[in-house]
Amino acid sequence: MKVVLIVLPAVLAFAADEPEKKVKLPTGRGDLERGEKLFEGHCALCHGTQGSGGRGPVLATPKLKRASDDTALVKLIELGIPGTEMPGAWQMNERELRQVAAYVRSLGRVSEKAVPGDIARGKEIYQGKGGCVNCHMIKGQGGSMGPELSGIGLSRSAAYLRESIVDPEAALPDRFMQVRVVPDGSAMVTGLRLGEDSFTIQVRDYSGRLHSYWKRDLKEISKDRGKSPMPSYKDKLTESELTDLVAYLASLREEQ
Repeated sequence: MKVVLIVLPAVLAFAADEPEKKVKLPTGRGDLERGEKLFEGHCALCHGTQGSGGRGPVLATPKLKRASDDTALVKLIELGIPGTEMPGAWQMNERELRQVAAYVRSLGRVSEKAVPGDIARGKEIYQGKGGCVNCHMIKGQGGSMGPELSGIGLSRSAAYLRESIVDPEAALPDRFMQVRVVPDGSAMVTGLRLGEDSFTIQVRDYSGRLHSYWKRDLKEISKDRGKSPMPSYKDKLTESELTDLVAYLASLREEQ
């Protein structure tokens, strides 16, 4: 028994120091074609058919923030990202995971297309005519009602950005929800749901104030699914102004 007790720590220490086995991605044409098919079926809805981004981040880039190497990329595809809209690919076997990862890496070797528009003019529209700065924050500057935009160019395609400006309700994040609550003896509060459980709900109203309620103290809770407080800019900006605003937003690539 003494021998076991002496040797076991050494074995455990050796195992802890042993480097993680590196994953080697397949390079054959057939594997890449299979990876593309799997990507189209499981990933393209959020990341775009060519990895250009959508609800999910842009993948057509040489460097992926959450996957510094191939081993990390395969693990990310397999397990997903807890607390986000990215699920794990539990239905894929080990080879299929590596095929998808290989296809994703191939997207980063394609030259990125330049987004048309005048970035400097787009920034002026963002801060002025568009009034975007009132609700959105970039590098600590701006409002807090809308999503933070410092790295939006890394996580959303130009097409998705344009759609979110022209038709905000068509591009709402899955977990976004506008709510209206009526406290007993108080006026209605309308805002964004920050959190909710069986007994409480937290809301940030459109003036930026935070509210937390016991549900038992509320006369009414209304959930406006699919509704956005952001107005459509379809008729508020000209075509060239929209193009410039999208170019500016697409240029924001600060890693979070």
